[in-house]
Amino acid sequence: MLVANANRAWRWFSVQAFAVQGAAGATWLALPPDIRSAVPETWLAGAAVVLSVLGIIGRVVDQGSGK
Repeated sequence: MLVANANRAWRWFSVQAFAVQGAAGATWLALPPDIRSAVPETWLAGAAVVLSVLGIIGRVVDQGSGK
């Protein structure tokens, strides 16, 4: 069952944060190995944590009715 205003989900901060996280993961996998090896693993973990926290914050912040 979807929420009543699911057609406006793209406006929610949580959906945007999780979309960025998914896009970042797909982009990471598309990068050549030599570029991936130049980025420290701690940066990847940090970015994932930050985007997840932003998604959680976006989920609990009142963003209005979106009407």
